[in-house]
Amino acid sequence: MAGASPLPGGRRRLRDDGLRTATSAEQTKVETSLQEIFDAYKTKHHASQFVLQREKHFHYLKRGLRQLSAAYECLDASRPWLCYWILHSLELLDEPIPDSVASDVCQFLSRCQSPKGGFGGGPGQYPHLAPTYAAVNTLCIIGTEEAFGVIDRKKLLEYLHSLKQPDGSFLMHEGGEVDVRSAYCAASVASLTNLLTPALFAGTAKWIARCQNWEGGIGGVPGMEAHGGYTFCGMAALVILREEHLLNLRSLLHLTSRQMRFEGGFQGRCNKLVDGCYSFWQAGLLPLLHRALHASGDAALSMRRWMFDQLALQEYILLCCQCPAGGLLDKPGKSRDFYHTCYCLSGLAIAQHFGSGDLHHETVLGIPENCLQATHPVYNIGPEKVTRAVMHFLQQPVPSLEPAAAAD
Repeated sequence: MAGASPLPGGRRRLRDDGLRTATSAEQTKVETSLQEIFDAYKTKHHASQFVLQREKHFHYLKRGLRQLSAAYECLDASRPWLCYWILHSLELLDEPIPDSVASDVCQFLSRCQSPKGGFGGGPGQYPHLAPTYAAVNTLCIIGTEEAFGVIDRKKLLEYLHSLKQPDGSFLMHEGGEVDVRSAYCAASVASLTNLLTPALFAGTAKWIARCQNWEGGIGGVPGMEAHGGYTFCGMAALVILREEHLLNLRSLLHLTSRQMRFEGGFQGRCNKLVDGCYSFWQAGLLPLLHRALHASGDAALSMRRWMFDQLALQEYILLCCQCPAGGLLDKPGKSRDFYHTCYCLSGLAIAQHFGSGDLHHETVLGIPENCLQATHPVYNIGPEKVTRAVMHFLQQPVPSLEPAAAAD
């Protein structure tokens, strides 16, 4: 955007310098809509009005596990994602998953697992790295012996090798596209299930580093425009591979400007509108960058807060992204869905929790009951769920592969 003009409370509206475009018109429309919400809140004059509607969100999520409307037919190839979005949202809300429901989810995901390895978007569908990531994350959230036992690790390793490309990248599926998402999905599931081997990820870190461009962020492939989702995936994959130093970390700091100065939420890339899902994809990146800069000896970093306005993001989510009937959404005027419910809540958790252990510090806007469970910024599941999965699979050896499979 060309610039911004200040408003009371630190908000800065778009200044288009008299050159109105379709982009600036849409931005102004969003700002006007949000101004009405912010003005209505200001009449109440106390922070206790910031309330996370836990009970409504819980009932919305609980219903979604058992029955979906016809509107979700378009997500028939994303059914493991629906399991992940709902179960992760429930764990953030600290709502227990009944044993019977957890077992049903395990049995369903077992039917989504391909004989070739990996998971498809539904029973009988071709395997794909995106639902594989969602399925493994879901099973790790459940964290039972039954859940861990669903994953055929040898077939999964064979599948990952079959997607590996000579330049270090990964296909999303057989005959499919290559981009940074696939590298992250592969690294995530491999590290959680003790399949992360030097042979499998040879060249991957350098390939990801080539995707960083002049903006500082990471594109889908080398030479493409930087994007918040791709940047998260690339950085998280490099953290898993312990190669984040290959990036220009200082240049990545430019992404802090993707927090909108009026709305408080994040946009995915330059000249785009605010979107609640980037509360995680952008804000979740910043703890990874913070820790990488700290490891490199940056003495200017705060040890109490992340490198974005945590309160402004919480305000955007709590005031602008909650559906009165439960569930969360992109922005006012949009419909609720499980995807935005998951990533709005994930971003809210990131904004509330700084660090871990002795350095853990909470910044919670509104009533104390707004505080969510923490989420792991690399995997976006509970930190204790990551530890449980890693410890479980470390007790099992890395499966041996036939020479032909390992060479693919």
